[in-house]
Amino acid sequence: MDTALILSLAREALLLMVLASAPPIAASLVVGFLMSLFQATTSIQDSTLSVVPKLCAAVLALVIAGPWIGQQLSRFATQLFLVLPEVVS
Repeated sequence: MDTALILSLAREALLLMVLASAPPIAASLVVGFLMSLFQATTSIQDSTLSVVPKLCAAVLALVIAGPWIGQQLSRFATQLFLVLPEVVS
């Protein structure tokens, strides 16, 4: 069991997790900022006014980036299954 190989796989898994979660988080961040700016400008303090658009933006980002995220996860899983015999032995 090679420690460097395991650390490399763990590093790549964490990086993939960050990259896969970035589109919906970024979309929610942008929409949340715009809605907060709108609420501050109009003095509307309704909590659902900021939650619903952020949720819609996150779902839309997942729909748009879904194929890319799936491709990256599939690539990593394939690589992991190919390297698994080296890690176990």
